[in-house]
Amino acid sequence: MNTSFTQNKSKLHYDIVVIGSGLGGLVSALILAKEGKKVVVLEKNNQFGGNLQTFVRNKTIFDTGVHYIGGLAKGENLYNYFKYLNIADKLKLKQLNKDGFDMISFDDDKNVYPIAQTYQNFVDQLTVFFSEERENLIEYSRKLEEICAAFPMYNLATAAFADEEDFLAINAKDYIDSVFTNERLKAVLVGNNFLYVGQAKKTPLYIHALSVNSYIHSAWRCVNGGSQISTLLIKELKKYGGEIYKYQEIQAFVQDENEEVIACETKEGKRFYGDLFISNIDIKKTIDMLGERKFGKPFSKRVKSLEVTPSVFSVYFVFKPKSFPYINHNIYHFNSINDVWDSYEKSIDNWPNTYIATFSLDQKNEAYSESMTVMTYMTFDEVQQWEETYNVDTNDNYGNRGEDYEAFKRYKTELIIKKLENKFPDIREKILAIHTSTPLSYRDFIGSEKGNMYGFLKDSHHPMKTFISPRSKVKNIYFTGQNVRVHGVLGVTIGAFLTCCEILGSEYLMNKVHREINQKAYE
Repeated sequence: MNTSFTQNKSKLHYDIVVIGSGLGGLVSALILAKEGKKVVVLEKNNQFGGNLQTFVRNKTIFDTGVHYIGGLAKGENLYNYFKYLNIADKLKLKQLNKDGFDMISFDDDKNVYPIAQTYQNFVDQLTVFFSEERENLIEYSRKLEEICAAFPMYNLATAAFADEEDFLAINAKDYIDSVFTNERLKAVLVGNNFLYVGQAKKTPLYIHALSVNSYIHSAWRCVNGGSQISTLLIKELKKYGGEIYKYQEIQAFVQDENEEVIACETKEGKRFYGDLFISNIDIKKTIDMLGERKFGKPFSKRVKSLEVTPSVFSVYFVFKPKSFPYINHNIYHFNSINDVWDSYEKSIDNWPNTYIATFSLDQKNEAYSESMTVMTYMTFDEVQQWEETYNVDTNDNYGNRGEDYEAFKRYKTELIIKKLENKFPDIREKILAIHTSTPLSYRDFIGSEKGNMYGFLKDSHHPMKTFISPRSKVKNIYFTGQNVRVHGVLGVTIGAFLTCCEILGSEYLMNKVHREINQKAYE
């Protein structure tokens, strides 16, 4: 990777300057580089990719954010977007169990309930447990498809978005309660709501639908981690002449005498001049760098008031060789059906009341898991006392957080292991090594406010409040990333295309996408 500069100032002028190398930034950069634009991507940390980052412990690869992906079967939406970006057929993937890619379980129930791939199979598998609800499951499936069809870019279309507030204001829990009578089935259907942080009173139905629909079509695990996505995108970006640099933390925008933004400036005072700037970092930080007046006080006040999703405590287990059989699905477990909604707001006295477990394949022996990642909610309040410490060397307070912090993590890890022993009684003897991360880790390495997972919390009572336009009120500054429309690999990819539609024109870009996809299909 290019990490240093030998250029003089005159060469540091670009058509497009992208701040932040998360998925949204990389996809936006690649789309525009394909258009012949001179593009540079600036990343403050050592590793590119944002939530796509991986890390290695005990020679084992772990994901920070991408644990599985939907919509990657040939012809599906994410596959087609990635096909345009020329990475779809280069990814190393393993399809999760078609009869249950997510398995939902509860302490008080011996059954394990499957969320299966394809809607026909989805209905069939759940009918085994809830035969009286079959017709309702069919109706529910149709509704999810109907909602997703109302978002044109979800289906690579350019028609007008169905942004009627009444449509966006349908509450997920209210809708599910109106269709189903069995309380356990209701809990199962939202049992994987860790994907979007389910709140009973707030989560809109469209967020639930957009989050789970692509997985039901097809669900995949990235072999050797999700960082392969960023690696492939960067390779393509460079093929089109794009540049990308590490250790370039932007702290200010530079304006000319007419108050036009002409450059961004790093902490070290290095300036990158550009015609257009795309911010793939926290929108609140972007506003702070230019000032609320520049973006308009109503918009700035609205964004500053938005609540972010909670963060997560993750435990990364490395298993002893050939000790833990490979599990080709994810596990979502709850204390009871009462813990499915609003899990992160429950009392920490009974922590963890939920967890998700994902497994990696041992490449040398596919019958076994090399590792397991277990995640559960953790609010920033629990790590507040260490807020002024950082574990990235771009910060002045870089260093060890202290023994109290390590003791805190050991205590939380022990609670999780005890919980896991209910499902895997002999798990302790199979563990070779344990590593952990907290909201502080996600804040430092991902750059999200308070280490949040998915950006701004969506609220069915105020559905338009969290809809951020990719085009800002500053004429040459654009937004991309998980706060533009929807989070997740698919959501952020679509958001990046939306950003580039604002720059290039939606008809032009999406027609070109379709032409290239169709052309490649015949090659």
